[in-house]
Amino acid sequence: MLTLEELRADESIDTVIMAFTDMQGRLLGKRLHRDFFLEQVDGGHGTEGCNYLLALDMEMEPTPGYALASWERGYGDFDLQPDLATLRRTPWLVATALVLCDVQWADGSPVRPSPRQVLHAQVERARTHGFEVMVGSELEFYLLRESYEEAHRKGYSDLTPSVPYILDYHILASSYDEPLLRQIRNGMHGAGILVETSKGEAWPGQHEINFRYADALTMADNHVVYKNGAKEIAHLNGCSITFMAKPDHSWIGSSCHIHSSLWRDGESAFTGQSEIFNQYLAGQIACARELAIFFAPTINSYKRFASGSWAPTTLAWGMDNRTCGFRIVGHGAGMRVETRIPGGDANPYLAFAATIAAGLHGIENGLTLPPALEGNAYVSDAERFPSTLREAIGTLENGTMARAALGDDVVDHYLNYARTEQELFDRVVTDWERERLFERG
Repeated sequence: MLTLEELRADESIDTVIMAFTDMQGRLLGKRLHRDFFLEQVDGGHGTEGCNYLLALDMEMEPTPGYALASWERGYGDFDLQPDLATLRRTPWLVATALVLCDVQWADGSPVRPSPRQVLHAQVERARTHGFEVMVGSELEFYLLRESYEEAHRKGYSDLTPSVPYILDYHILASSYDEPLLRQIRNGMHGAGILVETSKGEAWPGQHEINFRYADALTMADNHVVYKNGAKEIAHLNGCSITFMAKPDHSWIGSSCHIHSSLWRDGESAFTGQSEIFNQYLAGQIACARELAIFFAPTINSYKRFASGSWAPTTLAWGMDNRTCGFRIVGHGAGMRVETRIPGGDANPYLAFAATIAAGLHGIENGLTLPPALEGNAYVSDAERFPSTLREAIGTLENGTMARAALGDDVVDHYLNYARTEQELFDRVVTDWERERLFERG
């Protein structure tokens, strides 16, 4: 990481990116000259951004229905306040540093539906119970030989995976992609993110790079820096990376497994499968359907949930059982819940916040953990996770837990986002329809 004093002394850095994460999980913000950034910080200031940035669809179209930003309210500004603990070099960008920001109103109050503020609130809620939430996210992606420009020209179809066969754990096959993977690993290390491993994954061209677990906010920050940086590094190498949950119907999906545990006074509260562990996991199971849009935010998210695909379809839990939605791994202080539901498209701030909110709901209400599932969860009678965004919208609309935990303003904001996604998709004629109906229909 980079301290403010180190930035002042390092004249090799001339640009500072001030960024925050939008609803879709993208980094948005501004590039500032290093000297101006230091002036702003010394004066107690950040920078401004138009509040429509938290009321857009993926195409950057302003969308009606949001309380915090609208044409009627004039689409004014909110403040981006840098969290200087996140200041870091970005070694893959020349002479550049990055700092992540909290989104605030002019009076300093949080813009509560902004993703980082949603997570802040749940982290503080856990702390009122004496818990620190520790998280690790495992994010899978596809590496394609086409550049982003070439992929766009091809309509994002008929793309070429970097390796033409399944490379799960293969050293030889992953060596073919090692020049790029090494740049990503070392670039993230240089950006202050502790790298653990990289490995080939379960389909041609699919990879995973994992990082050291951390407190929930730090892990979410690291996640978005990595996701953005990996794409930038791919671009600089003339290829592309996608974190889509399901890039093609014939491919295995890309996951974002979330490992989480609660710690108190420097020790794990889960050791020995404690009552806290049981209640936390029971809350995860009880609330996952209602919180689905925070784990699976797009139409495409739900294409990933397929039997026998390594993506879960049920809310079952099991000991080291990869067919379950919740897999228990680790021993002693390392015991933790792996939530296998989110895909690579999840916004980590929102997915982590939903994970914490569900777990705390289980603890606060003393929920009882159902028996572990043994065997194949895909063919069990365990409760199912929603299979479509439309179903997920309905579970949130009809629930009460999310409103109590996250607040009406947050729930209404993301319900509007999900409904908009569904409505936009419903208007589109897809390639699948044309292929079936253009001649034969």
